[in-house]
Amino acid sequence: MPNTNYLQIADDEASTTISQSVATEGVGFVDGKIVPIAEARIPILDRGFIHSDATYDVVHVWENHFFRLDDHLDRFMNGIDRLHMSIDYTREDIKKILARCVVASGLKSAYVEMICTRGVPDGNSRDPRRCTNAFYAFVVPFSWVATPEEQKKGVRLHISKVERISPQSVDPTIKNYHWLDLVRGQYDAFDADADLAVLTDRHGNIVEGAGFNVFTVKGDTVATPGTGVLKGITRKTAIELCAQLGLAVQERDVPTADVLSADEVFLTTTAGGIIPVRYVNDRKIGNGGSTTSLRLRDLYWEAHRDPRLSVPVSV
Repeated sequence: MPNTNYLQIADDEASTTISQSVATEGVGFVDGKIVPIAEARIPILDRGFIHSDATYDVVHVWENHFFRLDDHLDRFMNGIDRLHMSIDYTREDIKKILARCVVASGLKSAYVEMICTRGVPDGNSRDPRRCTNAFYAFVVPFSWVATPEEQKKGVRLHISKVERISPQSVDPTIKNYHWLDLVRGQYDAFDADADLAVLTDRHGNIVEGAGFNVFTVKGDTVATPGTGVLKGITRKTAIELCAQLGLAVQERDVPTADVLSADEVFLTTTAGGIIPVRYVNDRKIGNGGSTTSLRLRDLYWEAHRDPRLSVPVSV
């Protein structure tokens, strides 16, 4: 018999009827409509696809609450403006679209992405000003950079020899899809039997990995790269939590040697929160413990109950 467990979503711009068993795999918002993720498509000539000419942001939903949604929207809207793009949806429109997508999916914990692409050019023009910018969104089950089970075993980080794209070439503070250097670095990590890779800049300083920022702990001082990185929202949260614990935070250059000699190392990411690192380049970090990192991780998940940071999904 056909599945009759349907969920209705409707507003001025979009309406959809999606089988709940299909929706829990994820949904997309394309051309003003909410559709099953398997049916979400963009035009093949969209410059976002063929030229990586796009910006995006990812907010997560945990226990049916958006975490720091306004911070993610601030960064997303700023990226659109700095890339000389515009969309027909207001900030409040986007909030409603994301919420409707989450409700349509039926997911209580989810990975929610909003995207603005340059769009399809007018005729054969190469002039980006003649493109109609496009907005897309999608919701899929929550994604982990390192699962809780992997974190218990200890995340193994590899410092790749691949150099991160220069911030003078691609501004990392505008979230973008220029990830080929990060992908190359991840294959270095696979070759080294590590879980994740972090890249360096031209001077050998640690910068960032694929979707995460890096922190070191030395005594009561915490350090994280201050330039050449995306200023992650989880990174921001970690800095705020460090202040609660009375830890001094330095946003500065972080040489490789500082990582290898640190008492602790941890990662921050929307896809998993605050993640302790046990090994870097097969070297155990400190005494192998992660006291500060674990305290920060606990505070991070506690922050999800703070109504100033966590808002319910509602339509």
